[in-house]
Amino acid sequence: MPFPEFDPVLIHLGPLPIRWYALAYVAGIVLGWWYATRLVKTSRLWGGRPPVTPTQLDDLVLWIVLGIILGGRLGYALFYKPVMYAQLFTGDTLGERFELFQLWTGGMSFHGGFLGVAAAIILYARAQKIDMLRIGDLVAPVVPIGLAFGRIANFINGELWGRETTVPWAVRFCNDRIQQMYGFCPAGDAPRHPSQLYEAGLEGIILFGLLSLAVWKGRLLMKPGYVTGLFLVGYGVCRALLENVREPDYGMPDFPLGLTMGMMLSIPMILVGAWLIWRARSRPPVVA
Repeated sequence: MPFPEFDPVLIHLGPLPIRWYALAYVAGIVLGWWYATRLVKTSRLWGGRPPVTPTQLDDLVLWIVLGIILGGRLGYALFYKPVMYAQLFTGDTLGERFELFQLWTGGMSFHGGFLGVAAAIILYARAQKIDMLRIGDLVAPVVPIGLAFGRIANFINGELWGRETTVPWAVRFCNDRIQQMYGFCPAGDAPRHPSQLYEAGLEGIILFGLLSLAVWKGRLLMKPGYVTGLFLVGYGVCRALLENVREPDYGMPDFPLGLTMGMMLSIPMILVGAWLIWRARSRPPVVA
């Protein structure tokens, strides 16, 4: 299947290009904000008072956005391109020295963004004297919304493609636009798994559905840490499985046992998530 002639730029507003990837972030944040507001306003889900007020939620969203951007970029450099940190001191040009801060060139890590959001939650919870696990339970069901939009944007950009395959729905991530942009097709002309769409479906739509059942049917928000644990296990398992059909990032070394960086970063998420679920199951529901 040939890759469609997608343009990563939706429109130009004068000299400013509006990219699909940026719009995916905006859509994920706005819809996530709306969904989180709905959760906060449904007090019965929490067994009484929710962890934050709508006004506090507005402040929390700002902290989380900063965590996504800073954590995502710094994490990408740390996990996948550590030379960016060295270039701050050794770069031959200003462009090389400050590549770390050039967000428009691409390069964001989910695991880095996750750590950034976790840090934002911890700092905000301490500042407001709120149970951080209950804030985590508020944020966790929202995250798959952003993941789905982000992975669809990855597909539109023709990046983070899968491994070579012969399945009937395989995609050749090569077209005139990609050749014009790079001078060649980084993915080659071989048919590959559209792993971005697999991730949008599993980490986005299906995980959102499972967490929604846990929140609205299982009433698990009354057990602090439970929903957070479900997200960590769910995402970690989905990501680890999909790494088997996703092309490893360029320049990554050969890790033992056939592991990839994505797998190794997901294992701690699964372990911490399982511990949070065990902890929440062993305690009675909280009634505020």
